[in-house]
Amino acid sequence: MANPTAAMLVIGDEILSGRTRDANMHFLAGELTKHGIDLKEVRIVSDDRPAIVAAVKALSDAHDTVFTSGGIGPTHDDITADCIAAAFDAAIDIRDDARAILQAHYDKTGLELNAARLRMARIPEGATLIDNPVSMAPGFTIGNVHVMAGVPSVFQAMVASVLPTLTGGAPLLSQTLRVFRGEGDIAELLSQLADRFSDLSIGCYPFQKEGAFGANIVIRGSDGARVDAAMTELAKELDT
Repeated sequence: MANPTAAMLVIGDEILSGRTRDANMHFLAGELTKHGIDLKEVRIVSDDRPAIVAAVKALSDAHDTVFTSGGIGPTHDDITADCIAAAFDAAIDIRDDARAILQAHYDKTGLELNAARLRMARIPEGATLIDNPVSMAPGFTIGNVHVMAGVPSVFQAMVASVLPTLTGGAPLLSQTLRVFRGEGDIAELLSQLADRFSDLSIGCYPFQKEGAFGANIVIRGSDGARVDAAMTELAKELDT
């Protein structure tokens, strides 16, 4: 049986402008791989309501689960919660449980839970909260969409809260063989190997090191014995 599929939606002008480097996709991909969920698609959209709504609808329809990052903070350009509500045709307002979490946090820190910070307690109707042990402001899940902060430490904590609730499949295993040969020299061999092991993913990634050219050949699959067999055959063919 095929693994469940996932998509990620990264939201924010700061990502598209190059001001901020996204680290969340790399982290999420690794965690999903270990959990047996195949990350099939990642989209990046600006802080634009129609674009966010359209992307959420499309990804939610196409995949078993969707993760979003960014745009749930206290400022005027944090519009993700409203867009998610619109995508699911749900009302959105300040939730008592989310407000209580924030109130306890700001009482403890001595800061005021002002109108801006209270925006982080606006949750779409029907959503469940995602725990945030780092900064306390919760994310939320509605339908098959998990809405998370863009700050990497908070995003990672929220992923840790959500993953145990998801049904995974077979973890993806991989082996890598580094060869100092050009892609053109090994392309036919890899094509033949891919035909014989059509249940596996075989990728070739070139590199240059100290003036020498080569390639990392990566074989991936959920069946460890098949990965071993393909790698053994590849090493024999390349005489490495």
